[in-house]
Amino acid sequence: MFSRRTHNNESFSKAYNTSFDKHSRAGKATSSKQKRSFRDRGAAVKKLDLQPKKPDHSPPVGSTLTSAIVTICVGPEQRLFAAHEDILSHSPFFAAITRGQFLESATKRINLPEELPEIFSSVLEYLYKGDYYPRLLHNKRRNVWELEDSDGGAESTVFDARAGQNLMKDTMLYCTADRYGLEELKRLALRKQGLQSGIQCSTILASARYAYANTPDNDSKLRAHYLALIIRSRGTFKRSGTMQMEMETGGKMFFDLFVAICNHMDDMAQASKSPFSKSPRTPH
Repeated sequence: MFSRRTHNNESFSKAYNTSFDKHSRAGKATSSKQKRSFRDRGAAVKKLDLQPKKPDHSPPVGSTLTSAIVTICVGPEQRLFAAHEDILSHSPFFAAITRGQFLESATKRINLPEELPEIFSSVLEYLYKGDYYPRLLHNKRRNVWELEDSDGGAESTVFDARAGQNLMKDTMLYCTADRYGLEELKRLALRKQGLQSGIQCSTILASARYAYANTPDNDSKLRAHYLALIIRSRGTFKRSGTMQMEMETGGKMFFDLFVAICNHMDDMAQASKSPFSKSPRTPH
């Protein structure tokens, strides 16, 4: 089971220095004058630099939404959701649909049979509130960002029937946000995933495969996140029978992992030759 993690002042790339134990951290802390959440998209989200450099298109707090209601039929069980058309249109994917390409004009209905209701529910929550459960909260006393619900009640994995096992919710949201053209949601999902810990190797590897299958080859964020995680926690993965089976199965991820390991070793070798290296040097 996942446990809630905090986020202190260190770079994202150093977040996985040890293993998936309780000391693993991720992300960069951001100081704030008060405890706040991502409900205020105009302040907190921008403070974290999770927004692109463009105006905030979220509906102002207290505004009356008067656009048409769209019904979204999600998953094989056809679970129904309802949302305002102008809210959905913040996504380029849904903006194109609501302009008439695929929308059933008489019923204002969109069918998403391949989507998971648990993931789509979080997407809608983000579109309306600027965040999804569990929210990011700033702990002023400790000066760290953390996920709400310290009792560990937050759901961090979602069962994917196609994969036949649990996958990391934030990874699935990242991939869904990529399809829907929601760049801010991608950054938020990646940041939240970095605050999770206590993750089983099998879940990480299955989620990494999902990430590779559902992101383009030029993705430089989520794929790199998993490669860095595996390299920096190589001691844990080396003892994992799941890792051995995954490597025997093969796939592009493991070639990328090989390249990343080579680059990591080259960087270490270069650092050891630096005049600023702390390693003792043999006098000439």
